[in-house]
Amino acid sequence: MGTSRDADAPSAADGWGGPAPPLRWSVVLSWLVGTTVLLAVIGVFLDRETRLVPFLVVLPALISGRGTVRQTVVASAWVTLTIVAALFDRAEDTVAAAVATVVFALVFNGLSVARAAQRVHREREIARLRSAAAALQRQLLRPFPLMTDQLLVHGLYQPVEEDSRVGGDVYEVVASPYGSRVFIGDVQGKGLPAISAAFAVLSAFREAAVAEPTLTAVVDALEEAVLRHNSFAAQVGESERFVTALVLGVDSGDEVQAINCGHVAPLLLDGGKTGPVLHGEPCVPLGLDALAPTPRTVDWFAFPHGGTLLLCTDGVTEARDPSGAFYPLEERAAVWSGVRPGEVPAAVYRDLRRHADGAPGDDTALMVVRRRSDVDGADVDGTDAGGADAGAL
Repeated sequence: MGTSRDADAPSAADGWGGPAPPLRWSVVLSWLVGTTVLLAVIGVFLDRETRLVPFLVVLPALISGRGTVRQTVVASAWVTLTIVAALFDRAEDTVAAAVATVVFALVFNGLSVARAAQRVHREREIARLRSAAAALQRQLLRPFPLMTDQLLVHGLYQPVEEDSRVGGDVYEVVASPYGSRVFIGDVQGKGLPAISAAFAVLSAFREAAVAEPTLTAVVDALEEAVLRHNSFAAQVGESERFVTALVLGVDSGDEVQAINCGHVAPLLLDGGKTGPVLHGEPCVPLGLDALAPTPRTVDWFAFPHGGTLLLCTDGVTEARDPSGAFYPLEERAAVWSGVRPGEVPAAVYRDLRRHADGAPGDDTALMVVRRRSDVDGADVDGTDAGGADAGAL
């Protein structure tokens, strides 16, 4: 994705995010031979040596769900020939019954081959979609770590990479004349239209973060960008979208400005003080300001030098375990308060995968924002301020 990844993060190659790997030929042949022998043995015990053979037609159907077209064709040919050979051994059958059985096998096997071909074609289309989405996201997002005079930001972005479910999670850190501006957002919906909306709001943030002196003006610019995008989307028949977002403003003071537009609230990772830093109700998401009874306002919270914040998208907080329980982010946060900031994203993602019993079902974006406190040119976590460890994840 052009962004740092945890070494334990899934990829299409290991079967976590992409389609399941195709069947090996050894597996296909063992299924064919094993099932044929099994039916023959059962037939002997039931004194119906050949009457169970037509049930072999289910094999090509099973193989078509995971195997290649060639494997399905081989399975279909095996089954058809086995059925024909069995019919020759059943002299009591009429010609009409034998022909009907063979025709049924041919039709059923043909449908299995067609299903395999359709599935393979669809997977290729999905792969092309993923490739296009990945290329767009590489252009959108900068690799971690990100650095300004006030902040050192580690993180992780792991898209779900399944079918058209690629999402619009975005993040950015900008050094401006007014301090550092941090942005993390999540576009409603999935697929390339969501990425398009993400590009619009991210581009607006990169421009407004430098040009606008106040955080409210930055958020107003993001609101206008979402509304413009929705207007263009409506003209081509696409759905309008909103964007949840969290925008922070960090200067030389000990307090930080924040505007939460319906997003997951940040957590402070600081020993006994670990927990949420925003306690008020969030504002409405970007694109929905016209529905809000009052304008968006700025919250302030203490963020001392050497402190660490954890920011994330709802792909983290809404991940469910097999029983349906959400991931308890706040409960787990205390565990990471003593972990080096560069190691926190990988630790959170490993824990998230354990909770979800596999890869989460939504895009996952994590940012660990460290308030820099330079001592003789070194950051408080031991990372050289002039050369952050890009391979921390």
